[in-house]
Amino acid sequence: MSTPAGFTHPTADVADNAIIQAGSKVWHYAQIRENATIGVNSIVGRGAYVGTGVQVGANCKIQNYALIYEPAKLANGVFIGPAAVLTNDQFPRAINADGSQKSAADWKPVGVEIHEGASIGANSTCIAPLVIGRWALVGAGSVVVKDVPDYALVVGSPAQRIGWVGSAGHPLKLSENDEWICPVTDARYREVEPNKLVEIEAS
Repeated sequence: MSTPAGFTHPTADVADNAIIQAGSKVWHYAQIRENATIGVNSIVGRGAYVGTGVQVGANCKIQNYALIYEPAKLANGVFIGPAAVLTNDQFPRAINADGSQKSAADWKPVGVEIHEGASIGANSTCIAPLVIGRWALVGAGSVVVKDVPDYALVVGSPAQRIGWVGSAGHPLKLSENDEWICPVTDARYREVEPNKLVEIEAS
């Protein structure tokens, strides 16, 4: 169905108190749980899951069959690739030590927080709790178990930083004067300390 707030496909399962903001689209068989918020002009792909109370910012893309478990928070412009998973249980078990079935009261969910413009590649898994920095890029199939700095390019299991990316998403190249240059935008960055990159303001 179409509403002033956005477009929701008839097969999608959207809770009555979920918020789908203007210009957003929720596609076939996606599920948006109670009190979740989908920001302006965001897209939730086929079969994706957005958990209870999850906050999704503006201009985000959540691709097909991605799983976003509460209490995840996605800032503006975040990309979640197909079949990526943001977990929420540090010590997962179906039953307690005494054999009784676990209930919601037996564990405390923890979330993944993803900052502005960051991208999570297809089939990646982010193990909560952790923070993915601004404009970072997680390579497809990676398993992220610790915080990722701004602009970092991480790959593997467990994911390790192998370089830097700019806001355009392309790997940066190191110049002779130790500045990192974006091959697309010519934006310049400097590594101010190990694992910390900052953009150099244009003069």
